[in-house]
This record gives sequence, C-alpha cells and structure tokens, in this order.
Amino acid sequence: MPRVWDVPVHDSTRVRDARVAAEHASALAGLDEQRTATASLVATELATNLLKHAGGGQVLIDVVTPPVLASAREERTLVQITTLDHGPGIADVDAALRDGFTTSDSLGAGLGTCARLADGFDLHSVPGRGTVVVARVGAVADRPAGAPGPAARLRAGAVNVPFGGAEYSGDAWAWVRSGDRVTLMLADGLGHGPEAARASGAAVEALRGAAHLAPADALRRLDSALAGTRGAAVALAQVDAGAGTLRFAGIGNIGARLCADGTWRHLVSRPGIVGTHRPATLREEEATWADDRVLVLHSDGLPSRWTPTSDTCRTTTDPAVTAAVTVRDASSPARPVRDDTAVAVLTSTPPDGP
Repeated sequence: MPRVWDVPVHDSTRVRDARVAAEHASALAGLDEQRTATASLVATELATNLLKHAGGGQVLIDVVTPPVLASAREERTLVQITTLDHGPGIADVDAALRDGFTTSDSLGAGLGTCARLADGFDLHSVPGRGTVVVARVGAVADRPAGAPGPAARLRAGAVNVPFGGAEYSGDAWAWVRSGDRVTLMLADGLGHGPEAARASGAAVEALRGAAHLAPADALRRLDSALAGTRGAAVALAQVDAGAGTLRFAGIGNIGARLCADGTWRHLVSRPGIVGTHRPATLREEEATWADDRVLVLHSDGLPSRWTPTSDTCRTTTDPAVTAAVTVRDASSPARPVRDDTAVAVLTSTPPDGP
C-alpha cells in the first residue's frame, strides 16, 4: 500500500519527526546505512529551513520509482523528500544554492548541501508565493549509467498527500516501460484509508505486468486484479516515444490534462469504477507527443476550480516539483484538501539532461 509520511512543520519538535520519517522510508527503500544517513540529513535540513525561513510548512516523504526508467524492468526505488510552503520565497535561487548562503528573508541555509548530496534535486520559488523543494536519495550502486532508446527521454514524478495526515494514501501512481513505450498510471481507491490504499496498491501491482498492453487493454486487466477490493478510479496515459504518440484511457474521476504548444486540453475518462463497475466499452483518446508536451493526472482531492498556469507547462522543471507546486497552490491551511490528493506529471527530459 502507498505509505506516505506527511509531516507539518510548525515547531522544532516536527523537525525530528521529518528525520525519523526519512529513516523509515529509507528502510522501506532498502537503502544502506550511509544513504539512510544522507536521506535523514536532507530531510532535517529542509524541515529546518521551513521553520526558520518560511514560518513553517509541510514535508512529504515517500518511496518512489526513478524519474527516468533505465530499462523495461525498473526495480530501483528512491526516497523522495518534498517540502512545500507559502513563505516569502527565494529572491535569488542561484545564490541560495551556494553552500553557506543564508538570509532572514528567504530560504537558503542547507540547500546547497542538500543539492550536492541528493541523487536528484530541484526547486521552484516565487517571491511572495513560497517555495517547493524536491530531493531524491537512492542507493549509490543503483544509479543508471544511461538509458538507451527514445523512452529514456521521458521522465515522470508525482506527489501524494494522504487525507488528514493518515499513514496510507488511497491514491497511488506508477509508471512502467516496455521498449519505446511508457505508461503512467494514477489510481484513486474509493474513499480513503487502508481499504482505499489496498485497492490503489493492487492497481500498481497489476500495472507492472501490463506494461506491454495498450491503455484500454491494461484497464481490463486491472479491472480483474481489483476484483475483491472496493475498486478505484484509474487513468492510464501511454506515450510511444519512438512514434511520437500519446494514448489515453480512464475510468472514473481522475483528471487528465495535456499541454501542447502552450494550450491545455482535457482528456476524458469514462464513468465507472475499476474492479466493481467497469463500462462495457472503453475508448482510447489519441494525441501527438512532442518534447514540449506536459501531461498532468490528478485525483479528485485537487479542487475542481484548479486550472493550470504557465509554470505547469514547463519541461525544464522536475515533474515532481510541478506536481508539488500544483498541490501547494490549490490548497492552504485555511482551505485544506478534503480527500487523498495525488498529482502525477509526465514530460520530456530537457536536451541538457534532467
């Protein structure tokens, strides 16, 4: 089941909670002692920055697949540490990433260290709106030397926020590769809590054996796999990087939007519930895929009023950062989310690398 650690940081005691969460996630990801210490340090530094320079914020820690799939059988996992805040933001990001930089008006202390130690690091900050940071830590020996084929130009990332600070989210995301094709999935188990998590977790497991299938056929396989659970809304987006095509199919209320040439287009799912009430016919929607495309999948925990911004349609930003900014900007302490909330983003790797 999708285990997520959601740590609100508004006093010094919660910094320790963020560190402990990183240690637990490291154990789940199978990291050794050295890399566990790295994840712990990154979580501690980022949580401390929230408290000192942003007036508090939120730390999300979970175990994720890599942002680029090196092979069709990607089994590595990484600890992903995400921080979100509505603080003053960073006026000079480049300066803030230099070791030893600090200011009373913006984040800074420790960011350079975190960027250097993590396997992946990116941030988004706008003065007056706040900052989002994503850092990933994996096992050093598992770093891929390179991923051949057009599919290696695709990257994905997501954030997952459990409702009410629960241990398990009823939402889950995953992506798999088969040759030049990658398939991104977002599943929202009916309701929330452990039973919803069991349904979405079953969808993730089933997807791993369906990477070679077209989205509609994969949904039929997932429907059988989810029988006996309470069911889930599921959306699948498959990009054939060699052919430059996108195929989409979904059942239930997973939102899907594709940005092409700066314009957003809705991708439409069919009504129903995978595992309990699948529609008799499934329609696949097709579109052209190019290096400037950005695909966003989101569960209904995201407010219906949410609309993408120009920042959402940026391929230079880490997809998980784009997802985290979306979650951060769609809610606030005064307007908390009403359900598990997950956002997954698929885009292409910039020409100069991730």
